[in-house]
Amino acid sequence: MRSWNRTGWSSEPGRLQWQRGYIVQESIHKYFQVGLVAAMADPAAWKGKEETFLAGIRQVVTDDYFDVIEVNPIKPERREQVKKWVTAGHLKLCYSGHARLLGAGLNPNALEEAERQKAEDALKEGLEEAKELGADTLAFLSGHWEEKTREEAYRQLVKTTGNLCAYAQERQMKIEIEVFDYDIAKKSLLGPAPLAARFAAELRSKFNNFGLMIDLSHIPMTHETGRFVVQTLRPYLTHFHIGNTVIKSPAAPAYGDEHPRFGFPGSCADTPEVLEFLRVLKQEGFFCPAKPFVLSFEIKPWADEDPALVLANAKRVLNRAWALLE
Repeated sequence: MRSWNRTGWSSEPGRLQWQRGYIVQESIHKYFQVGLVAAMADPAAWKGKEETFLAGIRQVVTDDYFDVIEVNPIKPERREQVKKWVTAGHLKLCYSGHARLLGAGLNPNALEEAERQKAEDALKEGLEEAKELGADTLAFLSGHWEEKTREEAYRQLVKTTGNLCAYAQERQMKIEIEVFDYDIAKKSLLGPAPLAARFAAELRSKFNNFGLMIDLSHIPMTHETGRFVVQTLRPYLTHFHIGNTVIKSPAAPAYGDEHPRFGFPGSCADTPEVLEFLRVLKQEGFFCPAKPFVLSFEIKPWADEDPALVLANAKRVLNRAWALLE
């Protein structure tokens, strides 16, 4: 249905408007909070000295393309400055607890209770840091698993996540698990979409502050399609990443969970794949102007690539995909 307004024809409830003979596309920022995983986009700056690290953070905060900055754990002496800049820049800050697990070799679904508890304690510390920085959510990933003990690992992950959800509820915060590959790189328990859906349904039956995060780059690694993953996990999805992966051969550059730039040789994602992902999100009802979902780039320079060029690549791909979306 179309209606006339002073500027011309508008589609209802579509996204295109006709103004003075031109088709005008509504901004993606109406429907999503566009973000950047900062530590991935510029690893050298993130791991660098104080001046380099803060310069990297400031570059994201002062770029009005972004509504969200996603951060890894930050040294205590740097947190106050980061929070001040993020607040002044009117950004949302999201906190990833992945590094707290991967860096220490911790597994939230470890079969040994003492090891599982270590992972839970590390994530609770991360939740406190997230709150200190002004975030309202802690994200993490499931750990390694073995086929013969998959159900036991599943129960351990339910225990860890349930404890974290209860802990987060007391602080008016939320918990997210990111769905990863299960047999290529991270080899995480969650894992294929049907298992992630089963897990999320169990957690949601007790905790309304739990959700799932999916990444376009992980979908080829779970041997699934974006449409299948989104439709299977639809009731539980709270956060989205877009990135790229190479999985054709273990010998290929950037193989696995390396998040190379879009269009990288031999990779799975470029403008058409981002467009299709957006199309599925739209069809499944994730375009929410009143309360936009986070949609963040998770991309990383490969070898000696310039981080600024890789980021420009990502923006152009998303801009083009958005422009083509009907």
